[in-house]
This record gives sequence, structure tokens and C-alpha cells, in this order.
Amino acid sequence: MHVTATERKEALAQMVEQDLDALGARGVIMAGNAFSPVVLVKGELDEAERAGGELLAGADGRALRAALAAIGYAPEDFCALASMAGAAAEADAAAPAGEPLPADVFRWALEALDPEAVILLDDAAADAMRDAYADALVAIEDFDTAMLKPGLIAHVLGRRVLALDGFEAALADPREKQRMWAYLKRLPPASAPY
Repeated sequence: MHVTATERKEALAQMVEQDLDALGARGVIMAGNAFSPVVLVKGELDEAERAGGELLAGADGRALRAALAAIGYAPEDFCALASMAGAAAEADAAAPAGEPLPADVFRWALEALDPEAVILLDDAAADAMRDAYADALVAIEDFDTAMLKPGLIAHVLGRRVLALDGFEAALADPREKQRMWAYLKRLPPASAPY
């Protein structure tokens, strides 16, 4: 039986959709374009996000969208993932709401999204990445890079990973905001936007 390229793409899209639906049912919080080349991981949720509001809908999301557009990402190239669990059906919950996602669930979510770049917005997000990808990080020779030191780009299973240490809090301090911008400029798109 011959499978066309269109049928193959549709099957892959359906598989990703099923994974994302299953993750959402378990309390994984995501927002934006699931087929984005960049995923922004947030661990320290603000009050609105903890109450069920959209992830990165506030000032931090607006600043990140502007920064990503300035370095060459297309406006639709924006996907957010919380490293903390949200509300879920009790039987299917990956973790209690407000608690960190288990490492296997966080890794499942990131693999389902399959970005070429990951930006960890705070220390909680970096901790989730360290836990979920410890096996890959240990292979990185430079200790600071392997520990996801802010500002350094780690290559993890074919993805570029950049850790920031508190993007949302940095927006209130012009010097810290400039430091975050300098870090973000190190992670331009791997190719031109579509």
C-alpha cells in the first residue's frame, strides 16, 4: 500500500493532537502554536495563570512575543508550556494542581511539541528540564552548560536550550531586562520564518 506525503503529514498531525489532548487531560498547561520551532517553559506561574488564565497572557508574554519577533521568529512561532500541573480529572492528574510535573510527563510534553529551541523562563522551568533530561545533560562536557546556567545554550537531543533566571521578574528592572534581551539574542531561529 502506497502512502502519500499528504496522508503521512495528516497521520503525524493526528498523532501529535492525540498526545496533546492526553497531556491536557492530565493537567499539562500549554498555549500557542504546538508546531512552533520554539517552546517557552514557565515554572513560576503568576496569579492569573494559577487561577486558570492563559499561560503567558500578561506582560511577560507580550515582551517575549516582541523579543522573538525582533530576533526573527514569525508571530505564530510561539508555544508556551508550564512545568507546573494545572487542573485535571483526579484519576488522570499527572500531579496535584500547582505542583511540578513529574519528569516523565514534562519530557513527554516537550517531545510531543518537538521544538528546535527551548527557552526556560525561570529557575523552576530549568529544574524541570534538568530532572527530565538528566541523561542527556550529563553528556555535555562543560559543567555550567550541563547545569543550564542562565545565558548559555545547551544542545540537548538535537535542541538548543537557553535558560533564563526569572524573565517575568526582570521586566521590572531595566538592567535585568537588558540582560534577558542579550541572552535571547543568542537564540535566533535556525532558519528563516515560513
